Amino acid sequence: MLQSGRGRAALLLLLTVFIALLAAFLHYTDPDPHPDTQPDRRMNLPVMEETFRQQNKSCFILGASGETGKQLLKEIMERKIFSKVTLIGRRTLTFQDKSYENLVQEVVDFEKLEDHAAVFQGHDVGYCCLGTTRAKAGAEGFVRVDHDYVLKSAELAKAGGCTHFHLESSKGADKSSSFLYLKTKGQVEADIAELGFERFSVYRPAVLLVDRQESRPTEWLARKFMGVFPSMSIPITTVARAMVVNTLTNGEEKTEILENKAISDLGKLGEKQ
Repeated sequence: MLQSGRGRAALLLLLTVFIALLAAFLHYTDPDPHPDTQPDRRMNLPVMEETFRQQNKSCFILGASGETGKQLLKEIMERKIFSKVTLIGRRTLTFQDKSYENLVQEVVDFEKLEDHAAVFQGHDVGYCCLGTTRAKAGAEGFVRVDHDYVLKSAELAKAGGCTHFHLESSKGADKSSSFLYLKTKGQVEADIAELGFERFSVYRPAVLLVDRQESRPTEWLARKFMGVFPSMSIPITTVARAMVVNTLTNGEEKTEILENKAISDLGKLGEKQ
């Protein structure tokens, strides 16, 4: 009886995984709802970087300890497009590379962000790669991090003079969704848009291709499956490069939403020339 019970449990698990992957396949192969968001392939990236560099701008990064945040920081430091780079997080990060010596790191308590308003002042550009998972933080904790912390940070950044705010969101984000993850992502997008940044860039990547240090079995399985289909996944290096390239351009819309294909196209332009 015990073995029979285990067999049924294993079968149920496999069936659940299959259904999840099938749903993901159908979702991620939907046509891009923003087909006109295509980068200009005539971009001269070195010239754009130098032009931007001469503007002597500063930036901050939220979530630099995460996978996308780490790659974004690496791209920014290598390109040296900002005169000052500040990391805002719960703890001080350690770097071996000497090129990171001039980084400014500000440690904050996200439960009391109002007490740290000063660290958000004086930045021209803000990048938010902050996020957790429901499995890791629970439903309430997930909403608190991915919505409340993100929104409050955006509010303080706006009050502090930030003009261009970048948000890493997710494919399928929709405040009307019945799924907590997508609903939360969509709601924070809408709430930040209401703040009135001069420019607000939202990135909605599909499944992120990355070998995380922490174990996320379901995500690992999804990556292995979706990595075969380019429209269903995207490397974090591509997302990070897209965020940098987009920073160098002049946006045509106050709020812009970049879906997976647009992110991929921009990211390819960000490859070293």
